[in-house]
Amino acid sequence: MNFITTPDQTRLYFKDWGTGRPVILLHGWPLSSDSWDDQAMAIADAGYRVISYDRRGFGRSSQPWTGYDYDTLADDLAAVIEQTGAQDAVLVGFSMGGGEVARYMSRHGGKSVSQAILVSSVLPYMLKTADNPDGTDQAVFDKMAQGMKEDRAKFFAAFYKDFFGVGMVSHPVSDEVLDWACSVSMQAGLKATLACADSFSSTDFRGDLPAFNVPTLIIHGTGDKIVPIDASARAASRGIAQSTLIEYDGAPHGLQASHKEQLTRDLLAFMRK
Repeated sequence: MNFITTPDQTRLYFKDWGTGRPVILLHGWPLSSDSWDDQAMAIADAGYRVISYDRRGFGRSSQPWTGYDYDTLADDLAAVIEQTGAQDAVLVGFSMGGGEVARYMSRHGGKSVSQAILVSSVLPYMLKTADNPDGTDQAVFDKMAQGMKEDRAKFFAAFYKDFFGVGMVSHPVSDEVLDWACSVSMQAGLKATLACADSFSSTDFRGDLPAFNVPTLIIHGTGDKIVPIDASARAASRGIAQSTLIEYDGAPHGLQASHKEQLTRDLLAFMRK
């Protein structure tokens, strides 16, 4: 197994597939790099080097007690870029991972990055405040934390139905995908799961948006119930100078599974520009 060691001695598991220009995939909460496998394989087959890693506290990476703030998570990404020797890289952040892309661009000056992609991203600010009226009420996040503390497995069983857009009529993914997502999520430490939920719900990235000094693609589903598009992708596209927004009509949060072929095509088309 491949591991990166961060400055605070956290070990991050990573995959390194294919050869060519590097594409670094950052996964969403509370999954692991495995959630990118369909796209990672297709991108590697298309002639790219694909690097995907498990965020600290998740998947096969170490589960330290601290370091779940976005400054540290961006430093983890910097360690991955440095230790893999990635240059002229494409950063692709899904959901929570979009925040790591943003904070890396501002905190590390976008070093070694030539393109950025945000998929179902939490940018620019999820929390509802006086100056962010389209955000989500704090009570929603408090209820999430309470549910995870009481019965994390039960919480995820309900959460992933919204995540993948599963309802009475709509069923864009199989029951097996729902079971798999719950299983992967339970591999994460409870501390990391709660702390990262607090980070992505409360971190204001509006000040990071001007640091996107490379062409940026934003992809988001209009039916996303986890990160509603008005307060996220549409707002982020207005704040990122060189951005292009693609909306998937009616699509849920979990685009890698529900719209995997379309997502792969759009990623590759952008990276080839």
